[in-house]
Amino acid sequence: MAGLNHAPPPFFKRGPAPLALLTFYIAISLAIFVVDLRLKSLELLRQSIALVVDPVQRVAQTPGSLVDYAASYIHGMRGLQQENMELKHSQLTTAPNLQRLAQLESENERLRKLLAVKEREKANGQVTQIMYTARDPFSRKIIVDKGQQAGIIAGQPAIDEAGVVGQVTRVFPFSAEITLITDKDQVVPVQVVRSGQRSVVFGLGNGQLELRYMPANADIQVGDVLVTSGLDGIYLPGFPVAKIVNIERDSAYSFARIFCTPIAGVENFGEVMILDPRLALPPAPPVSSGRPGSSDKPALRNKKKKLASKEN
Repeated sequence: MAGLNHAPPPFFKRGPAPLALLTFYIAISLAIFVVDLRLKSLELLRQSIALVVDPVQRVAQTPGSLVDYAASYIHGMRGLQQENMELKHSQLTTAPNLQRLAQLESENERLRKLLAVKEREKANGQVTQIMYTARDPFSRKIIVDKGQQAGIIAGQPAIDEAGVVGQVTRVFPFSAEITLITDKDQVVPVQVVRSGQRSVVFGLGNGQLELRYMPANADIQVGDVLVTSGLDGIYLPGFPVAKIVNIERDSAYSFARIFCTPIAGVENFGEVMILDPRLALPPAPPVSSGRPGSSDKPALRNKKKKLASKEN
């Protein structure tokens, strides 16, 4: 019966008071701080802990790093695309003058002794985006995103940063159709840069061109560059058109068969520059018969007769 008088063990085991524990831990922390500050005794422990904790920190920082990397990547891609677009526009804007350099140098060698040379027309235009190609598989045509609203008219030449692409053949309110120089119905008057000979290049419809009406013994070589001659009144002179890749000479025929490849990216790229129409030629002066000033004498006589009749 005596065992019934014992009290049950406490449910919670009591230890030191919280204030005493706080004071103890603060004292230990201060002691470790002072010892480490003066003796550097915890440097090895600190490095060991950092070595163990570093992978954990990297794993914890991975989501934020991925978000920052994705944001910087997207921003960088947008910046690069914008810069690439501006460079393409700048390249197309400066292409007309750069493309004519070789032809200008060749012409300068022939005309540098002349005192006066007529000033060349400046090549200006506007950049357009290619939307799609024509549905006819037997033609070489493209559709661009500018038309009558941008002042495009039929007959304007189209170029890229390398050379002549084609010519505007149809215009719609918000788009235009450009027939490529490789189309079988397209003809471009050209000139050989090396020799200066003029001829006409025809599209074959298969991505190639043919230089026609050249004698079999003409001074033509593989690799010669053809530029626009400007005789048609459409293309400014000096734009690269094609390069000769194959020559077939047969004594049985008067003309040689000369095959060329276009220099411009006719089947490539997504932008072209449509040049402004060439300036109209000044009208020819009226033809007068007889000696100079003879055409004015009948008019003067009629005027004198009218005055005399009025006085009477």
